[in-house]
Amino acid sequence: MNVNTGLKPRVAAVMGALIADAAALGLHWLYDPERIAQIEQNKGLVFLQPQNEHYVDAEGFFAHGSKTVGDASGYGETCLLMLRHLAVHGEFKRVEFQSEYRNHFGPGGAYTGYIDTPTRLTLLKLIPLTPQTYPEVSGADDDQFAALSTVPVITAAHHGTLDALLEKIEIVVRLTNDNEIAVAAAKYAAAVLHSILSGNPIEAALTVSLQYSGEKLAPLLDEAINIKSLNSVTTAARFGSACHVYEGLPVIAHIARLAVNYQEAVEANIRAGGDSCGRAIVLGAISAAQAAIQYDGDNAIPLSWLAKYNKLSVAADACVRL
Repeated sequence: MNVNTGLKPRVAAVMGALIADAAALGLHWLYDPERIAQIEQNKGLVFLQPQNEHYVDAEGFFAHGSKTVGDASGYGETCLLMLRHLAVHGEFKRVEFQSEYRNHFGPGGAYTGYIDTPTRLTLLKLIPLTPQTYPEVSGADDDQFAALSTVPVITAAHHGTLDALLEKIEIVVRLTNDNEIAVAAAKYAAAVLHSILSGNPIEAALTVSLQYSGEKLAPLLDEAINIKSLNSVTTAARFGSACHVYEGLPVIAHIARLAVNYQEAVEANIRAGGDSCGRAIVLGAISAAQAAIQYDGDNAIPLSWLAKYNKLSVAADACVRL
């Protein structure tokens, strides 16, 4: 049941990213749509307890044995880290964020869970250094979804021009993903969300933003946008469901254009399997912002889903401060 959550579009974008990530955690990196369909029939799709039994004799990687219902993946943790950073500092400060990132995900940090390749390689660069010697580019040459984790927060908090936003996006992305495809994907995602927050319909936002997506992504995204009916499973089979942005971003575009509301978008994303949490950050932000504009803040995100997110109070406080 959807209850009036009264979310403004920019807040909806941030909360939509965080909630979609947590909702997908229970079946994250399960690459078997048939197994996912079986689980959905018996248990549902969203906010499931991560269990190894879901992955037995199925293609997938069980990474979240230390997690519980309502927790975030590493993507969601990075998104929340940027939200708290902006709430404290009022603006993005590179060295301070690099320190916060190292302290959160590195040895002795608060984060407990799987560390993906770009995060691990970024930490290996930062840990031996002092903040005074942090490089402006500290990321790995990696095109995986860690690159898009901060896009919703940076975009929602930005009130300047699109060009200024995209410059900021590139600076932040290269802190974890020093890779041209990753940067292009993040710019596209930011441009789409910026367009929606400016009042444009989803299809127009997805299409006009293609100019920022780069040579590799543009034809894939264009193909995905032009699929006529929503089927996330077949679309993921066509483009891929792994962690690379050139696989997942077309799936995001497909679902975002055709899903009728935020809930349908999040569920379709989980059904597609694979790196559902990686896709959830951008998809959740776009779909929630669109819903908040369409329904004037009402029913953007199911209230019962918001309540299941374990760091709701932290995120809500940061949104208020920001």
